[in-house]
Amino acid sequence: MALEQSQFLEQQISQLDQQMASLLKRLAEVPGLGVDSAQQIIAEVGPTAATFPSEKCLSSWVGACPGDDESAGLNYSRRFPTGNRHMRRVLNQMANTAARAKGSIFEIVYRRSVPRLGRNQAIGAIMLIDSVG
Repeated sequence: MALEQSQFLEQQISQLDQQMASLLKRLAEVPGLGVDSAQQIIAEVGPTAATFPSEKCLSSWVGACPGDDESAGLNYSRRFPTGNRHMRRVLNQMANTAARAKGSIFEIVYRRSVPRLGRNQAIGAIMLIDSVG
């Protein structure tokens, strides 16, 4: 009986692995997102991100929302908060890759933003779009 139960569990694990592989392949179709990045995001956030009430809370937890230190119409701080360092690194790599993907919306946003913001802040804008959108 124990052997049958072990074989049954192994069969269920293999079915779940196949389902996860197909879902990760679908996620990998997003520009800038690979299978490894998708696995890291799912490991950090969870499959449904149910612990976060909104996308803004998730973005804040990651640390992908820039500062809003403004006085008299002048923005003094554009630094990102410290949040989840690993998740922010994955999103930054995603944004860099997505900005170089030919024909993607991220490339268009990057090319439009670089003259105004500079390279690093344009990547930050794409990272913010990735984490919220």
